Amino acid sequence: MLISELREENELIDLFCGLAETPSPSMQEEKVIAFLEDYCRKNNLEYRLDGYKNVLIKVPATDSTKPPLLLSSHMDVIGDDSPVEAYLDGDLIRAKGRTLGADDKAGLANALYFATKLSKSSMPHGELELVFTRDEENGASGIRNIEFDKLNSKYALVLDSDSLGQLMTSGASYTTVKIHVTSFKGGHSGIDIADPTRENAAKLIADIVSNLPQGVYYSENGQVVTSCNIGGIISGNVKVTNIINTTAEASYSIRSSSRKMEEELKNRMIFEIDDFNKQYEGIAKAEIVFEEHLPPFEKAEDDYIPILFEAVARKVGVTPEISSFHAGAETHIYANRTNSKGEKFLPFLVGLADVQNMHSSEENVNYKSIIKGQELLEAFYQAYSD
Repeated sequence: MLISELREENELIDLFCGLAETPSPSMQEEKVIAFLEDYCRKNNLEYRLDGYKNVLIKVPATDSTKPPLLLSSHMDVIGDDSPVEAYLDGDLIRAKGRTLGADDKAGLANALYFATKLSKSSMPHGELELVFTRDEENGASGIRNIEFDKLNSKYALVLDSDSLGQLMTSGASYTTVKIHVTSFKGGHSGIDIADPTRENAAKLIADIVSNLPQGVYYSENGQVVTSCNIGGIISGNVKVTNIINTTAEASYSIRSSSRKMEEELKNRMIFEIDDFNKQYEGIAKAEIVFEEHLPPFEKAEDDYIPILFEAVARKVGVTPEISSFHAGAETHIYANRTNSKGEKFLPFLVGLADVQNMHSSEENVNYKSIIKGQELLEAFYQAYSD
């Protein structure tokens, strides 16, 4: 079958291909924004652009007693602004010579198609809110600029996972750590080497690193909760060996889906630095700086959505995977914000399609999984609204 035949046969796949073939690199999403605006006008969907040009779509409630729900996806993709030509390879949709952009056009298409169907249906339902963000891949600036106090939903499904049936209930933070060591006296590696008041900063940073955690710091039920990874060490010049180095630096990343365990790890690192400074007082000094780039997405005690999702997935023939992920997504921002009612958002990262080789020229999506993902979304929303 040709991709053109499949598109004629299935409206959802046609929508996905239309979105995928509209290039939208991070901070260059104008073409896909125009696509969405045109689609909304043709399908009588209520939409607006916020001050950051995120696209917000609303399907008003037909029954105000039923709870609202938010679906979220990002509009930007990895890749440039060159043409995207989708083609069919068996059950897989690929793009010729470049990234397809199924991350996150698959989520975008499923959310948009579902909203269109819901707006034309007679099913009693609460308000449906769609949030389509810019710049998720580059710096998540789109989601950071959302006017959260204008959103009414408590539960948010972020449709950005890469496997059909996944529902992630927590995700790891991203914090960078810089450790800087300064030796107060440098010198000549021969003449000054015996001076007990001189210490080589390269050796000192190595001592600190050897005493700090590396790899998995804490895990639970076989899943990594908190990790610590050294990114690099800088000191001196590998071509120059006849100096006693006076400066050195080590960089780390901390990831954790538990604020408590992250703070414990930070305190462990601070203790090591304090101990070092006591030992080398008057000879050298170490400093440590933490910078949070993404807050943790912690697991909520409310398990309504996971229980409902698992039951619905099994009912429609999809194998559910309820788990956590040791990375970042827009869920992390939602989890640390409140809605128009002052309620804390309860987000979940959801997979409605099987996307492989994300961010590469080999990226592809199984078109049958997109269709099955729509079936799962419709069944979930029906159960959610009952």
